[in-house]
Amino acid sequence: MQEYHNETFLMAQQQLDEVAELMNLETGIHERLRYPRKALLVSVPIKLDNGQTRVFSGYRVQHDQTLGPTKGGIRFHHEVNLGEVAALAMWMTWKCSLLNLPYGGAKGGVCCFPEEMSVGEQERLARRYTTEILSIIGPEKDIPAPDMYTNERTMAWIMDTYSNFVGYAVPGVVTGKPVNVGGSLGRGEATGRGVSYLTTRALEKLQWGIEHPTAAIQGFGNVGSVTAKYLDQQGVTVCAVSDVHGAIYNPKGLDIPNLMKYVKDNGTIVGFDGSEKIDGSQLLELPVDILVPAAVANVITEKNADKIQAKLIVEGANGPCTPEADRILLKKDVFIIPGILANAGGVVVSYFEWVQDIQHLFWKEEEVTEKLYYLMGRSFDEVYHLSQTKGVDTRTAAMMIGVGRVAAAKSLRGLYP
Repeated sequence: MQEYHNETFLMAQQQLDEVAELMNLETGIHERLRYPRKALLVSVPIKLDNGQTRVFSGYRVQHDQTLGPTKGGIRFHHEVNLGEVAALAMWMTWKCSLLNLPYGGAKGGVCCFPEEMSVGEQERLARRYTTEILSIIGPEKDIPAPDMYTNERTMAWIMDTYSNFVGYAVPGVVTGKPVNVGGSLGRGEATGRGVSYLTTRALEKLQWGIEHPTAAIQGFGNVGSVTAKYLDQQGVTVCAVSDVHGAIYNPKGLDIPNLMKYVKDNGTIVGFDGSEKIDGSQLLELPVDILVPAAVANVITEKNADKIQAKLIVEGANGPCTPEADRILLKKDVFIIPGILANAGGVVVSYFEWVQDIQHLFWKEEEVTEKLYYLMGRSFDEVYHLSQTKGVDTRTAAMMIGVGRVAAAKSLRGLYP
């Protein structure tokens, strides 16, 4: 299936292949898991504000439905392509399985430059994209969520479009919605909260004795900024952050609350008082204890892995470390919390939102957060225990658990003729 093949998808397949060999996974099941169950490529025509019509390419990929309906975000980004979406859908399968959620993985997106589009153009894009994928989404089929350059407003448009087609309100068709149309309290900060929680939990488990840990965070969007906020509250000194405009650094620590206000007013971190601007690639190589890549995939590779000075990497993004980089980092005794665990907070609270929508019964934010920490903490302990008992790295352990649960369910269900 050459149509899926790009660097990100091949990396996702390589990770699966290595774990399958280690687990002696049954060949037929392994082969079924290497490719998505379903992929939909759609044209998304919309009328621009200037009156012209433009056609965008849209995608929705469902990797596996063995454990339940598929689940995964929708991104609006100019680099969206079928291979990337397929890889992210595969990682979502392992993530949901690892966290013991009754979902398979999915992902979607539209190839566009959302930052150059008006709100009206983005709404028309979201609604037309929804109509094109309408046949394969639904509360019992496939439940989208926000991702890069989409947000709760986008999810409200999708929910409204779907509901108008079926003739009644269906809040459970998407998660990450505004609270007053069926969203869950605590959903907006869930991914960053999970990243920060597992960071501090790992430091406690590893017992390195670091009194004043320092951190660098690549990416200051929803995940990176919320991670910075909670790490700062937990006594971690955040020395550097970056966004699409650049990176800033202060070895004594950045004033995170004021930085968040500055970004809200200025739209960027660049120019913040008490910091120096550095090159984005420098941030990854700073002398800090913790590195949180929370932006895009493939940023830590064989070219820069040996220059990483952090001893703990927490993957706020999906696939930021290549397999070649992993091997180098492991030789350096870097402890990695893989993305399928570290950034799972979003899908965990999305699951809670879906459950609340189905039950028409909503929880307090404290209850949501308590349940989030319980599920993520339990999964972290499972991964850490397996890595210690089997003598494997944490990414391999996480993959073994995630892949193993899906494979076991596939074996029990059999192969439909």
